[in-house]
Amino acid sequence: MPGDSSISAAPRGVRDISRLDQKRNDVEGASSLKPAPVVYIVDDDTSVRRGLERLLGTIGLACQAFASGDEFLAAVDPERPACAVLDIRLHGLSGLEIQRRLAERGAHVPIIFLTGYAEVPIAVRAMKAGAVDVLMKPVDSQSLLDAVQRAIAIDRRRQADQLALAQLRQRASRLTGREREVMACVVSGRSNKVIADILGATEKTIKVHRAAVMAKMEAHSLPELVRMADRLSAGPLSDPAPAADATAVRETNKA
Repeated sequence: MPGDSSISAAPRGVRDISRLDQKRNDVEGASSLKPAPVVYIVDDDTSVRRGLERLLGTIGLACQAFASGDEFLAAVDPERPACAVLDIRLHGLSGLEIQRRLAERGAHVPIIFLTGYAEVPIAVRAMKAGAVDVLMKPVDSQSLLDAVQRAIAIDRRRQADQLALAQLRQRASRLTGREREVMACVVSGRSNKVIADILGATEKTIKVHRAAVMAKMEAHSLPELVRMADRLSAGPLSDPAPAADATAVRETNKA
């Protein structure tokens, strides 16, 4: 492919998103700078790779370019905010095969596919598998930049969600077994009296456990605690008596 014929001229007035990369996050009490996002470019045409790097450089984005899917898969860092711009038709691994292998690894890198052909069935497969967009070559510069920024924003949200979930799991790990039972009952809408009846404890004891749950989970209200439980998917907080008779549960606790 001669020159950069697959890429149109860089647009004016594109927003610089590099300022987002200076925000700090906290991972289990240790503060560190967020790594800058990277755009992975995978195309077996050297001129296309260079043209894409130049275009993305106009908005301050770092790029890593690869001539094959194997090279890309060996270098991809799922912990770094990123997206991938892949040609659907590559020598060796196809773009769709790369997408499949990333999914198998659990590497959720948002993908933008480029194609020089009107391949509607393939585009549909790519979108169903989670692609952010499928763009035709020669690609419109603004359309590509918009898609890349959208993909990076998606990946940032995913990583933020993962961090929030990890922090919730860390808080939940501080709960005792009885506190987990109380939390499960509380978020299911049971009153202290009913929880005491289910767990064979006094209402005063349940109030103490409930206060400990709120403190350890760092929840400021019951609705917030319910949202936390939803995020945890009730895995470690299974209801001690979701459908059991309270008397039977009390007898079990006494045994």
